[in-house]
Parts: sequence; C-alpha cells; structure tokens
Amino acid sequence: AGLRACGVQNVCRLLSRRAHGFYARDAGVAHRKNLGLLRKIMCQESTKFKNVWTTHSASPIAYERGRIYMDNYQCCITSIAQQPRLIYQKSKCAKSEKIEDALLLECPLGEMLPNPADYKASLIVLTVQNWLLRLSADSGEVLEQVYLAGSCCKFFRYLSWDTPQEVMIVKSAQNKLPAAARQAGIQQTVLFYLAVFQVLPLSFIGMLEINKKIFGNSVTDVAVSNGILIVMYSMGLVRLYNFKAILEQFMEQPFDLGQEFNWNGQAGVVGKYPFGLPCNIKITDTPPLLFEASSLENAFQIGGYPWHYIITPNKKKHKGVFHICSLKDNALAKNGVQDMKCCSLEPDWIYFHPDMSGRIIHVGPNLIKVLKLKEVKNHADQMEIAEDFTIVANRENCVNNSVTVTASGRVVKKRFPVLDDDPEQETFKIVDYEDELDLLSTVAVTQIGADGRAHLDFHCNEHGSLLKSIPLKESWDVTYSHEVYFDKDLVLHIEQKPNRRFSCYVYQMVCDTARDD
Repeated sequence: AGLRACGVQNVCRLLSRRAHGFYARDAGVAHRKNLGLLRKIMCQESTKFKNVWTTHSASPIAYERGRIYMDNYQCCITSIAQQPRLIYQKSKCAKSEKIEDALLLECPLGEMLPNPADYKASLIVLTVQNWLLRLSADSGEVLEQVYLAGSCCKFFRYLSWDTPQEVMIVKSAQNKLPAAARQAGIQQTVLFYLAVFQVLPLSFIGMLEINKKIFGNSVTDVAVSNGILIVMYSMGLVRLYNFKAILEQFMEQPFDLGQEFNWNGQAGVVGKYPFGLPCNIKITDTPPLLFEASSLENAFQIGGYPWHYIITPNKKKHKGVFHICSLKDNALAKNGVQDMKCCSLEPDWIYFHPDMSGRIIHVGPNLIKVLKLKEVKNHADQMEIAEDFTIVANRENCVNNSVTVTASGRVVKKRFPVLDDDPEQETFKIVDYEDELDLLSTVAVTQIGADGRAHLDFHCNEHGSLLKSIPLKESWDVTYSHEVYFDKDLVLHIEQKPNRRFSCYVYQMVCDTARDD
C-alpha cells in the first residue's frame, strides 16, 4: 500500500526503485547507502592504503571474513581493528590433531536456531584423525564434535559446500590399496566416500560411496555443488547427476547424530568414537545422467543466462581455447570460440562472473575481457558472445623489437620472441570481485631483476573504468605463490616462499595520511 501510495504501479519499476533504496523502511537500505559511501570514500584520490601490519610464519596462513588464522588454526587474529590484534591463541596441537581443512560457518538470515551460540560465527574444521569439529570463531572453543570414520573409511580430507551455509560435504581421499595388496590381486572398488551434513543445527543426512562398479573404472575425482554430483574421468569426461535424487532414491535408513544404532552387525552411537557414521546410502544402479561433456583436464563450468557451459576441446593442441555452448542443446554460441592466442608460460583463464550477471571474465597476461551473452538479432533462439569491456595492462614503455642495434652499430637479432607474460612487462596475476562494493579488482606485476612490483587496481564492475590504484610496498616474486584479498576497507596479501615460509601483509584504508606522516 505504501508503494502504491507513491504513484508507482509498474512491478518492474517498483523492484528497480527498491533496489536503489527509494524506500527508507526497506531492510538493507541503510546498509546499501553506507557501502555506497564507503566506495566513494575509498576511490577518492586523497584516500590511501597503508601497510599497518606484517607477519611471517613457518605454517600456512589463512584468511576468512576479517580473521587471520595461523599455526594450523590455533592462533586467530582480527584484521578489522586499526592494528590487527590477537583474538585467541591455543596451545600447540599434536600432529594427530592437525587440521586438514576448514569452512567458516555464519548464521543464516531469518532462521530460528536452538542455541543462542549458533547465531555467532563458527569454524568447522576437519582433523587428520577424522574428527569434524565446530569451533567458536571468537574463542576457538569446541562447540560440537563428530567422529566420521567407522570401519568404512579412515581418510576424510576435504570440506566443501553443496549449498553455501546450508549443506556441507566431507570428502575422503581417494582409496588406494597398499602395493602388497595390489600384487596379491585384491581389487579396490570403492574410490571415495562422501558424508553429507545439514548445518546450523549440525545434522547428519547420510554417507555414500563412489564405486567403480557403478560409475566406471576411470573415475579420478568427484565433487558436489548446488545439488549436482560431478564425476570426473581420466579421459577428460565430466558427468553430472542429480545429487538430491540420489540421496532420496538410495537412502536405506536415516540416522541422527547421537542416535544408537545396530547397522550391518555393528552397534554404536552415530557420530561417536569408535563407530563414526554409517554408510546408509547405497547406490545399487547407475543414476540417471543429467549431462556429460568432454573437456581438457576436466575443465567444465556452468553459468550465464540462459544457461551455458565453458569447455576446452579435449586435445592438448587446444589448450587455451575455450568453447561457450548452450546447455539446452550443446549449440556453440555465435563468437563462442574464445582464443587470446597467448604465447606465455602460464595459460590464460576464463570463468563466469561471480556477480551473477551472467557475464564471463577472460583473463590473459596483458588483457582482461568481460564478455556478455545476448540474443542474435532476428534469431531469438540463438545467443552470441559480445564484448562488454576490456582492461589492458600498462605496457606503454614496452618495446618488443626482434632486431636491435647496439651503440657500436652491430645488429642483434632475437632468436625467440618475448613471451606475453615476460616478467619485465606488466602482467595480470589475479582478478577478483568485491561483491559488497561492486568493484572488480586486479593485481598487475612487473619484475625487473630480483625486484618485483605489484599494484592492486579497482575497476568499475559495470564499465571497467579504473577508479583506484594501490601500490603494494613489498617485493613480489612471480615464482612464489600469492593470494590477495580485498574486503571492504582491507587489503591482505599472503605470500608462500620456498621451504614453507609464509608472509602476511595487511593494508588498511587511511583518509588523512598527512597527519600520520
């Protein structure tokens, strides 16, 4: 009634005006306005990013939503304050308690939860001894614990989301028989185990096995995402199955955590040591196939609107060539073959834009192309790939002549052309998207001798125009592994050097640097 009183009758206009914050009583309007102000302040010329904290470690460093984790998640540091400060420090754990993987768990909006502590962020971790623990993000205290491995599996190693913040998958390492068993002719048919959990409150849905007899001998890996079971094969084949339908069809008996059970001759308590979890989902027949595609190195992505997928033809000579096809009928989109023809050590990469716009980002050494799907004129059933905008590396001072003349007049010919990702030329290394500020961020690096210099640039996500450039103070070695996180007013750079040496550099937004100087 309030909206109609404003004189707006068209539903599309109502939704558009609401998205832009015209109605002050709408949930999230103040938050959107604040983020809009933060974006404007951040992109001002006078705003700087200052390196406020640096640390080094002999163990991996991880970052999750304003928290820096060190010493195998035993140490937690907040990066939100002006100076990063310690949240908690736990005593050093034994090797048997080492954490293999972790996921940050946040309270879903609009959900009623049984315990007040569930409304606070927590960390779900998987230990080397197959314990699944839920830890308080503020203190590291163990809130819940589940023992995973009974007699069926002893090597759970990976955590992932099926539905983010709702359904979690715990995957085992690939089962491999000892050499002696293989020589004795013993066959291993079970390749992987998948345990499925609903989170907040944490509840057990079921556990299933991926068996050669059902899915074939050449299975190399499996994954679950958005209700789809993805099975990958050694010859580049990728097959998709309805995971929810598999759970419903092949569930033998549901179990709850803490429930006493007698299962296949074993009696115990679900999720308690030493019994763990029962394998209560038995796939006895090949599930209906939703879709399959063949792609080099199993590279396969789905996105866009209408639905499309991206593959690389399954031949080594096609590495770096990407085909964008309709999921409906496998038809190649017009201009759907994307090839930058890069001459580089590291290949270019492509993916669907994480902003849910349906666009595609294609990143090469010196060029970033943002592509969009649109209908072919006069052919509504056919789609074409069009260029939305491009971002080009700054190589104005780069001279790439195959023939040079020395001061003495001697003509020197280069036997090989300079690579597109030659370290002495500015090269794109990282491209990311900050969803709350709607900014596309890029890291470009130039290395001269042993000294490499990098800068983080913010681009308008709609048009690609450069809004801000931040030089990173530390040297950047292109042979090391790097991660850069841009989270609102924070920039964090994690570097992995040889011999497992890790460094973390934290930058904070500073508006009045003159006073600090």
